Amino acid sequence: MPDRPFVALTIVALLEGAGLLAYAAFDIVEAVRVGITGPEEVSNPAALTLLIVLTAGFGAGLGWVGVGWWRERRWARSPFILAQILLVLIGYELSQSDGSAERYVGIVGALVGVLGLVLAFAPGVSRRLDEQEAGRSG
Repeated sequence: MPDRPFVALTIVALLEGAGLLAYAAFDIVEAVRVGITGPEEVSNPAALTLLIVLTAGFGAGLGWVGVGWWRERRWARSPFILAQILLVLIGYELSQSDGSAERYVGIVGALVGVLGLVLAFAPGVSRRLDEQEAGRSG
């Protein structure tokens, strides 16, 4: 079993990935249930399909990153950090919205993104990844 920080990183990555996969599934269900709604420029079958594919792809990618963290792999850090930065930026924008649900999701998303960044740069994580790198090259 990996060290605690790697377990926490795994949990964060898997939860974020599951959230994105759930959102993709939600978009599919909503499209079937009520149809495609919103401004015509962005609400068409091609745009909805692209949104679903991208969201599901990022969700699956974060799942794979979670596996990488569980195995304490250095490669998991870069895509994870990028995902956290995007989550903080999107979360901040959502937290500024008028709807209470959007605001709540934005605040939680931004906080989770910050938590992920703190964990990814934790001294114990860096030390462990450096030790593994030195062991492979030595």
